[in-house]
Amino acid sequence: MTGLSEPLSAPLEVGFDYTRSLGPVHGRFATALRERRIIGVRGSDGRVHVPPVEYDPETAAALDEFVPVRSRGTVVSWTWMPEPLEGQPLRHPFAWAFVLLDGADTPMLHAVDVPAPEQIRTGMRVRVRWAEERGNGIRDIACFEPEQAVVSEKSGNSKDIHPQPEPVTMLTTPVHLHYQHSASPEESRYLRGLADGRLLGQRCPACEKVYIPPRGACPTDGVPTEEEVELPDTGIVTTFCIVNVPFLGQRLKPPYVSAYVLLDGADIAFLHLVLGCAAEEVRMGMRVRAVWKPREQWGNTLENIDHFHPTGEPDAPFESYAQHL
Repeated sequence: MTGLSEPLSAPLEVGFDYTRSLGPVHGRFATALRERRIIGVRGSDGRVHVPPVEYDPETAAALDEFVPVRSRGTVVSWTWMPEPLEGQPLRHPFAWAFVLLDGADTPMLHAVDVPAPEQIRTGMRVRVRWAEERGNGIRDIACFEPEQAVVSEKSGNSKDIHPQPEPVTMLTTPVHLHYQHSASPEESRYLRGLADGRLLGQRCPACEKVYIPPRGACPTDGVPTEEEVELPDTGIVTTFCIVNVPFLGQRLKPPYVSAYVLLDGADIAFLHLVLGCAAEEVRMGMRVRAVWKPREQWGNTLENIDHFHPTGEPDAPFESYAQHL
């Protein structure tokens, strides 16, 4: 294909909160951290593992002999972090270090807050700086600091520990990914077409299948898909799901339908919303038409189509889309 414009590129962000159950060993460790205590677990060879492990590294047997250790220890190795990344313990330069706590036999990895790499060394004595907020697992340790550091009122080292009898059994960790996505030349033409209200696919010269969004090469024959095809904004529902469970960031109130829509003339369906009727009325083979947002809201995105709406036409026979499920 010739005469392609510069491929589109845009920053993208993916984020969600990951919630996990801790189990008896990690739950006990997290509960102790909330109380500003650190515990390990003793293995069959007598070594104390911190953080505690669920199974013995030597015998694979379950471990349950918990051992308290001190919140002070020794740096056994370290590396400098000159430009902290989002989500790391400190926002200014710091050291990542393996710290062997007093009473432990295995080191734990955490941040050490020192102003310059010249001020940390192997063998250096450090202590925990507790976070102000508790109940967040390993994040209850804000970082480590040199043992001789002056404790500030806001450092979280207060000994005023309030009893919290409920154990920590669940932790929620936010996960975020920022990256720059550069579209292929074929995908860029498809996205630019959407900004003009056009649905552009490409046809394989060998099998004549039409793909939307275009893929650049046919996944069946492996040949370039060079012929551009403009498709209508009508099609059929092939498969669908009724969403009944609410979740964070949901813009529609359940129940609603998320469906694969096969545009007329296409050989692959894409996922979109089907609205305009009761969720239980949506069915395989239902004829639908795109409902576009107001033109002033259009961009290089399939979100220009707000949803698909039933046309009221007779359902397509199963045989017409059986190979596209």
